[in-house]
Amino acid sequence: MVKKGEIIELKIEDLKFPNRGQSILEDKKIIVHNTLPGQEVRIRIKKKRKSKIEGTLLEVITPAPNQIEAPCPEFGSCGGCTYQNLAYADQLKLKESFVKEILSDFNIEEAFEGVLPSPQEFSYRNKMEFSFGDSYKEGPLMLGLHKRGSMYDIIDASECMLVDKDFNKILKAVLEFSRFNEYDYYHKRSHEGFLRHLVVRKGIKTNELLIELVTSSQNTLNEIGFLEALENADVDATIKGIIHTQNDSLSDVVQEDTSKVLYGQDYIYDEINGLKFKVTPRSFFQTNTLGAEVLYDVVVDYAGSSSAKHIFDLYCGTGTITQILAKNHDFVTGIEIVADAVAAANENARLNGIDNAQFICGDVMEEVSKLEDKPDVIILDPPRDGIHVKAIDKIIAFNPESFVYVSCKPTSLARDLPRFLEAGYAIKRVCCVDMFPNTPHVETVVLVSRVTKKA
Repeated sequence: MVKKGEIIELKIEDLKFPNRGQSILEDKKIIVHNTLPGQEVRIRIKKKRKSKIEGTLLEVITPAPNQIEAPCPEFGSCGGCTYQNLAYADQLKLKESFVKEILSDFNIEEAFEGVLPSPQEFSYRNKMEFSFGDSYKEGPLMLGLHKRGSMYDIIDASECMLVDKDFNKILKAVLEFSRFNEYDYYHKRSHEGFLRHLVVRKGIKTNELLIELVTSSQNTLNEIGFLEALENADVDATIKGIIHTQNDSLSDVVQEDTSKVLYGQDYIYDEINGLKFKVTPRSFFQTNTLGAEVLYDVVVDYAGSSSAKHIFDLYCGTGTITQILAKNHDFVTGIEIVADAVAAANENARLNGIDNAQFICGDVMEEVSKLEDKPDVIILDPPRDGIHVKAIDKIIAFNPESFVYVSCKPTSLARDLPRFLEAGYAIKRVCCVDMFPNTPHVETVVLVSRVTKKA
């Protein structure tokens, strides 16, 4: 009988979403994260319960048959990537198996249209939030990404492969500047320190950069030195704005108490499907620009080729889908709770000459009750946790011809789908788009159409 803390060796037999390797030990299921089927591994028993055992991966003794050498030197230590040790084709097969298994209760085999790949396997991210910290207690200042499984340790991300080289150049320049000025990082436990985050955004189509340094108010930034450091970073893209944001909140999230533009402007532009979008520091904008074009093509296809009188786009963000749909349909209403995103959506609509779309700022759960028009199609692109339980019945009550549900978490989708089926809808088409190569995440788009008569 194994005990907690004991080190053992075993072979991984199966893999469950998002990264839970599984095997059998003492007639119980044992779960070991960040493993692949076929690997022989050395693990430490972490938890032992009546129904299952959990282990912590210590070493891969024998690789999986389809395992490859991960190109990033930090793979395995960094929490950013999970499947760099699989060829991209195998990653797509894995994600397809995840989605099919999670949606297995809905008999989607005939409706399933496959997984569309990202146009880029690497260098696809248009935004990255880097964190300040140290790689070990009392170690030198670091700027990078969180170590896998750690809230505190930061690893070197200066060669990160999910972003282009400009991001890495900026990271190196800011870290060198910060060390030279002997700034301390903000400690999450004591809430003392200065440096918190570095946020870099890039317009993939426009080649524009927006750089934001987030600190506490516990020190004074050497603004001239910071600008000089970025000027000397020798980036290929055009730096359009440099911002210093102060954030004294206790939570480890990027938000602002005050914000100052040190250079240029506080926004950039990017383009998707022939439309131009203004992207501000707090705007929601799909992280993979080229992947977003693939995703939105699927949404447009599922929404129908014939012109609908009115479409609702719920959880619309900066209105990207809303405006793309407005090109082919009579009128589109977008709803989004983030005020900054709605302001950007309205500005983007004016920029693109779109006059048949409106944007409402508010909680979908509350705002849908105020809408009087009856839509032909409703687009749903909710947060990872899915549609709020109090909102879903109100949304279904509009009784449109069809819903197009865009989900970034298939388990949330599986929870919500039965409500549509109970209301007289059926799953007609399912397609996945890989927006996040080398991670377990995948976007799933489902078209559900009414099969019972409209009341």
